[in-house]
Amino acid sequence: MTRAEFDTYCGSLKGVAHVVQWGNASVWKIGGKIFAICPNWGEGDGPMFTFKCSDLAFNVLCDQPGIKPAKYLARAKWVQLETPEAMSDANLKLHFQAAYEIVAAKLTKAKRAELGI
Repeated sequence: MTRAEFDTYCGSLKGVAHVVQWGNASVWKIGGKIFAICPNWGEGDGPMFTFKCSDLAFNVLCDQPGIKPAKYLARAKWVQLETPEAMSDANLKLHFQAAYEIVAAKLTKAKRAELGI
């Protein structure tokens, strides 16, 4: 998945906002809370997607080759792909959707209603 494909997919989710920050990282938020990032830091040639995940997914994914706990965010159950080959585009989309849902579920009822979710 390319950064443009990442932005297109995340942009298709309801009620999201996109910002570019932290040295040109593509950051996607729902209700002001981040659920996925495509940073421009770290080693490697491809995008290093970073996303929120469930406790179970965090434990399973961190055991997979090419995936590691995200620096500074691991305590909150975030992972980062070290290589583009670490996960298929289809699986990435599933994880981005799950990250969106995890973060959206923590928003207040009023905020979810405001966003139409």
